[in-house]
This record gives sequence, C-alpha cells and structure tokens, in this order.
Amino acid sequence: MYNEIIINVHPFETRVAILEDNKLVELIVEKKENQNVVGNIYKGIVRDILPGMGAAFIDLGITRTAFLHYSDIDTDFLDIDEEDIPKIKKIRNDSSKIGKLIKEGQEILVQVQKGPIGKKGARLTGQISIPGKFLVYFPNNNKIAISRKIQNSQQKAKIKSILKKIKKDDVGLIVRTDAIKMSEDEFKQEYKGLEKTWELIEKQKLYAKAPVCVFDGNDLSSTLIRDLFSSKVDRLVVDNMSFRNSLLHQLNLATPELGDKIELYQEDSSIFDAYGIEKEIQTIFNSRVKLPNGGNIVIEQTEALVSVDINTGSFTGKSHYDETIKRTNIEAAAEIARQIRLRDLSGIVVIDFIDMKLDSARAEVLSTLKKNLKNDRAKNKVYPFGPLGLVMLTRKRTRTNLLLGYSEHCPCCKGTGRVISRDSVAMKLYRWLSRAAYFIENIPLRIVVHPNVNKFLESNPNYFSKIPNKIEIVPDDKIAPGNYKIFDLKNKKEITAKFNA
Repeated sequence: MYNEIIINVHPFETRVAILEDNKLVELIVEKKENQNVVGNIYKGIVRDILPGMGAAFIDLGITRTAFLHYSDIDTDFLDIDEEDIPKIKKIRNDSSKIGKLIKEGQEILVQVQKGPIGKKGARLTGQISIPGKFLVYFPNNNKIAISRKIQNSQQKAKIKSILKKIKKDDVGLIVRTDAIKMSEDEFKQEYKGLEKTWELIEKQKLYAKAPVCVFDGNDLSSTLIRDLFSSKVDRLVVDNMSFRNSLLHQLNLATPELGDKIELYQEDSSIFDAYGIEKEIQTIFNSRVKLPNGGNIVIEQTEALVSVDINTGSFTGKSHYDETIKRTNIEAAAEIARQIRLRDLSGIVVIDFIDMKLDSARAEVLSTLKKNLKNDRAKNKVYPFGPLGLVMLTRKRTRTNLLLGYSEHCPCCKGTGRVISRDSVAMKLYRWLSRAAYFIENIPLRIVVHPNVNKFLESNPNYFSKIPNKIEIVPDDKIAPGNYKIFDLKNKKEITAKFNA
C-alpha cells in the first residue's frame, strides 16, 4: 500500500489529507478559530460539584466548563494530607462523596479526554499522560505496557529490559508500535524529552495562574510527526516552506532519517486540486455515496448515532441474485470503513446491509469491514450480525467530526434537514387570516412569503377567495421558506405576531 500525507496551509485553516493508494481516507482540518483541545493539560478551577451525578465542572479558561467524573479523578495529582489517605480509600468507590475529594474553588490538574461538541463541554481525566512518538509517559505510575501489535515475546522482553534501566520508579510508560526497531539510545533520547516536558508542567502547576493550559498537545507539526508520520508513510508533501521547516525540526528530534520523505510543493495550482483531493472533499457532506458497480450507501448522522443503509441501485450483477447482493455488500463494507475514517464518524454506527441468506456471505462482508478498519487510528469495535440483520460498531470520538466542523445548523429547518411544505405555509396563512378576521376587517394587507410559497399561491389564485380583505402577495427570497410576514397597509406596521398561534 502506497501511503501519502498531503498538507495545505492557509493562515485561517490547515488541512491534512491522508491517502492510501491514491484514495483519500482521512482529512484533518485545523481552524484558527476552533483549535483542538484533546490531549491538552490544564490547571483548572473547580466551579461546581454535583454529588448526584458524581461529577464536577472545571473552568479551563475556554468557552465552556468541562466535565470531570468521580471515576476519572486521580488522587496522585491532588494535594492530600497523609493522615487523610485512609479516609479517601474508604470512599473511593462512592461517587456521591466527590465533595470529600475536591472542593469548589480548588485548583486541579486535568487533561482533556474528549473535546467539546455541540452544547456539551469537554470530558476530562485526572490521569495525566504525555504522548511522544514512540512512548507515552505516565507520571505517578510505575507500569510498562507494550502495544498489542508488538507480538514477539523476545522483542517485548528486550524493550522492557531497556526501559527499566532508563526510567524512574514513579514513571509508567506505554510503548507504541513504531518503537519496535528502536535502540537503547533512541529510547533514552525520547524518555529524556518527555521527562523535561513533565518537569515544565510541574513548574507551571506551581506558579501559573489558573485557569491556564500548561501543555498544548495539539501543535499540528508536533502531532503530525508524533502520530502520523512514520516509516510506513512513503512521502509527505506540504505547500508551505515555514511549515515544512517546522516539520523537519520536529523530525530531527525523533527520527531524522525520515527527513528525505518530506517534499515542498511549489507549483502555481492548489496542492489539493493537483492531487484530486478538493473534488473528493465536496462529496464528504453528501448523504448518498456511490459504489463502483452502481450500488450506493446512505449515511445519516444524528447526535446519538449514525445509520448506514445499503442499496443495489443500478447494479444487477451478471449471475444470480444472492451473488449480486453479496458483491454489493462487500463493496459497501469497504466504502463504509473509508467513510467512517474520512468523516470521522464516532459513537454508535448501525449498518443495515442488504439481507443475505448464507452465513458464509455474512462472514465475508464482516471480514471486509474489519479488515478495512484495521488502519483506523481511532479505537473501534465491530459486532457480528444481530437478529435483525444489522451490524453495529462503536468508534471512539477524538475530535469534532467533519460535518459538524464544516457546517452550522440550518436556521430554516433547525437541523432536521426538512422545511415545512408550501401548501402547509399557505394553510397557516389562511388560519391566521381567519383568526384575525374581526380585527382586520376592511384593512388592506401585504403578505410577504418565500418565492416557492408565492409560486404555489399563483398556481392557486382562489386560495384566499373567502377572505374579504384586499391582499397583496410579495415574494422575498430573504424570508425563510416556512415563515411569512403580514403588514397592515393603513398604518404600514407589521402585525404578524398578534394572531400567530
């Protein structure tokens, strides 16, 4: 598989496209006004404690207070007197006793686990960790854990032996997959860097005025080098000299030998146009996605879950019906996995594959879905076909998905995706005129409506024939499709609100 990272830098927005065999599989967008806070460490202030929820709201100095659950509080990072430790252990499993652990107005060190979404604030944890390219550093811990993808027992033992030599007793480490070929010196270099970062955080914890961010884990160049750019990437192309230099600087601290894979794009045309990415981005927000053989999938997002439906469309197949269904579902499974990564869909995803009779066909479809989700950086779990023939999967949310990041609620439909029909608007108007009949007797009226409603009324010229008033209908494309305005032409005042139900 040929892997590329293409980066488009703009003063207000930086976009990172990840391509696998020339197919766009992931798009990361960082907007200047809406930067990611997941992974950031804050010195916050406890604002509200809710024993009934076993939670507290923490002021981080950002737009909304963030949510900290009792189970996520780490007493190692709280200032607790030694004589109080036995008491704390007794109440550790009782969330209603959260007020015994932390108090309103108290300063607390926390890390963002999930970013804010919609009206929900960020989700926090008190268990602090600092990610590096090869290691994740856990202060006040002493365990060494190794990525499950490193399966060779000899390699695991060798890595553990090296890390036990270089780490302090009160530090825990997670070894990431890319660390498999690292030497002892490289481990030392990474560990020392993470240790220095923690020392700086501790100083800020003591002296910085809360609420304040004491560690920003979302500098894009650092994130790219740490989480995305590895020996598996064949090349990285960026269209900005300054950003390229920043990437090279970060790379020199970790794996300088990968520097040759970074290229500067210097053509006049847009980098995303040159790689065909811009066209693909335009399709991300369509609910219907075409499959190569003529079938299609329909993706609908709600706040709680995502539903995916599969249709054969124009694909009829060359053999019997069951084979056509199986091939459509296999194509759909591969595309659904790509769309989940590309749109950054999270939470519960329910997939309604076309019904298949054979268990072997179902197994093949499920295997395709799992295989294509293997490269997903977000934690996911696929469940087998249920009794209703549905497949469910869960996927961890790490940031705001693309649809929410790129769009706003429609002021006309209020997020439903639908607006009231033209004839329904006309009927609402008729009812308004009927209710107000006594008060508007002999008063000439001007009614302002959306042009679509106006067309309906023009095609039904007798719609208001039973209304005795002189009525003038005025189309206005600035008015919402489901709204209208009514004016009294005698005194030229709007009277809509007076008789609305």
